[in-house]
Order: sequence, then C-alpha cells, then structure tokens
Amino acid sequence: MLPSARGYFARVQGISQLIKAFLQKTKCHCQILNLGAGMDTTFWILKDQDLLPDKYFEVDFPLIVTRKVHSIRSRPLLSKPILELHSEDSLQGDGHMLDSKRYAIIGADLRDLPTLEEKLKKCNMNAQLPTLLVTECVLVYMTPEQSANLIRWAASSFETAMFISYEQVNMDDRFGQIMIENLRRRQCDLAGVEPCKSLESQKERFLSNGWETASAMNMMELYSRLPQAEVSRIESLEFLDELELLEQLMTHYCLCWATRGGSKLGLSEVTC
Repeated sequence: MLPSARGYFARVQGISQLIKAFLQKTKCHCQILNLGAGMDTTFWILKDQDLLPDKYFEVDFPLIVTRKVHSIRSRPLLSKPILELHSEDSLQGDGHMLDSKRYAIIGADLRDLPTLEEKLKKCNMNAQLPTLLVTECVLVYMTPEQSANLIRWAASSFETAMFISYEQVNMDDRFGQIMIENLRRRQCDLAGVEPCKSLESQKERFLSNGWETASAMNMMELYSRLPQAEVSRIESLEFLDELELLEQLMTHYCLCWATRGGSKLGLSEVTC
C-alpha cells in the first residue's frame, strides 16, 4: 500500500468523524455544503447510514457538475436514493444543476460569491439552519484573498456553522517546497499556499475572517488517533517499508475545522 493510500484512508476517516459529530450535535436538523465536491459520494453514504441532513448541497465548476449530473441520471444506483426522498417523479434541473428535496448539485465558481449565493438560494438553502461547509484541497487553489472572501462569506451567511478544510500544511520546509515544485512542473500551481505555512496559519485564516473557534491537526497525528483495530486492518492489506516517507507526507496535510455560534449545540466541543 502506498503512503498516499494510507493518507487517503486517514483523510476519509477524519472528515467522516467531523461530519458525523456535527450531525450528532444537530440531530441531523441541519444542512451540508460540500464546496468543490467533485465526484464525492458522501450524500449516498450518509443516506445508507440514516444520517442525512435536511438538505445536502454540492458545488463545483459547471463542467464537473455536468459529468456528475449525467452519472446520476444514467445510474439508478445514484438516482434512486435521491428520488426516494423527493416528492415528485422527476428531478429538477439541467446539465449544470440538479435539485431535489434533500440533495442539490450546483455548477458555480466559488470565487464568484454573489452568483454562488443566488444559485444556492434557488435550491432552497436555508441560512437559519445550522450549516456545515466542507472543502477538500479546494482553498489552496484559490488566491489567499479569494479563499478569505469565501471563508468570510460563510461566517457572515450562517449564524450557526462549522467549516471543515483539508489541505496542505508545513509548506515552508524543504519537503513542502519540493511538493510545490513537483506540482508546478505539472502545470498545477498552488495559488493559495501562503496560509498553508503551519497549523497556526491555517487556524488564523478562520479566526481573522469571522469564525469564533478554530482547531487544526496534521494527518499523522490524526492517523495515530484512529481506532487501532481499523488501522491494523488497513495496514495488514499491504506491507509498507517507507514509514519515514509516510510520516513526511502526512505531516504535510492537515484537517482544520472552525465554528461560530452553536453554543447550545456544543459545536466548539467537536474534535477528531
């Protein structure tokens, strides 16, 4: 098993733990906004686990959304769970959007906040509901100003909210610089790497843009906190002798989560 595979396992486990903690605190009376969702399948997983929020929103570039909408409409395994929760026989929308009672996917640019908000409201986003926002390797591709605007918009739009961000950290050291150079050679420039210097800089981007609490943890620490039985099962699937590389890689990614409001719900107590 490659180090990146164990890293992905830790990423999925960590984000799932935070999402489930938020759903538990709100008793699922909430909404989730997955920003830059890609082909993510969290909605279907939560439905299978009977943990769906009042509504689950996904946002990505229109081209990505077009592909996903086509996949949903052409595969009963994906469309049936949505229709089962819908009050009508057919799903609303076009190639760049699909809306139903409990699930919506929207084609929009996260840097264009007025249009993003307009499209979310058209799909019945409720600013009064406790709201969880999730980004995975999304903010780092925006300029620091653009990501700060998005974080500030989220803080000002929802009175009770939590924001989960997964992306790079410790990018000022030699290993981090090599990561940046390798990506640049592949014509993939990390425009928003500046806030990824440390766990403190990751937290500060939220605290300085309207959020009341912020926590951060590198993925190696998170990996060490996962249930040992599950970790042992994953590690038994394939031998890995590059333990030093695994640690280097996982200390250069982190989960950061921030909250505002929700004191009665105990959102500030949520942790991995």
